[in-house]
Amino acid sequence: MTFLAWLLRAINGLNWIVGQVFSWLSLGIVVICFWVVVERYLFSTTRLWMQDLYVWLNGAMFTTVAGFALLRNDHVRVDIFYRGARNRTKALADLVGVVFFLLPFCTIVFVYGLPFVQRSWKYMEGSANVGGMPGLYVLKTFVLVFAVLVGLQAVSMLIRSVLILSGHTDLVPPGYQYEKVE
Repeated sequence: MTFLAWLLRAINGLNWIVGQVFSWLSLGIVVICFWVVVERYLFSTTRLWMQDLYVWLNGAMFTTVAGFALLRNDHVRVDIFYRGARNRTKALADLVGVVFFLLPFCTIVFVYGLPFVQRSWKYMEGSANVGGMPGLYVLKTFVLVFAVLVGLQAVSMLIRSVLILSGHTDLVPPGYQYEKVE
């Protein structure tokens, strides 16, 4: 069980670091988008590669921080019953949700995304816009990164559920335990 607790901390740590690093892309997106607008309306010019850049950064940011959002429990959830449930009930709901929905979803995204990404790398695909950015294949790789990071966080949720259901709540990190129900 201590190995599971270590693995839970390692996965959470990875997604925390990735989330902290890639969330800074939002600042870059705003700055680049602002500059594109300034160029267009004040200088009557534009650079297509910059228009591609802020859209691509947006895609890269949202695909990489999805696991971080899952770690922080920031995804949309219909929690009519979940919010007031006991910790064991929440752990069981998470276990079922991860095994039957989240892990299969991540597997499907990875399996179907892999040929898509491989083909893009094979052709060294670039922007569809003339004068746009090269390297679209790098952006498409983030589809696989998304599936891996969310899948890892799903494994972390599964481990948390197993630890709680087996009575080893003390091995769950303090910031990752369920909120107390009053």
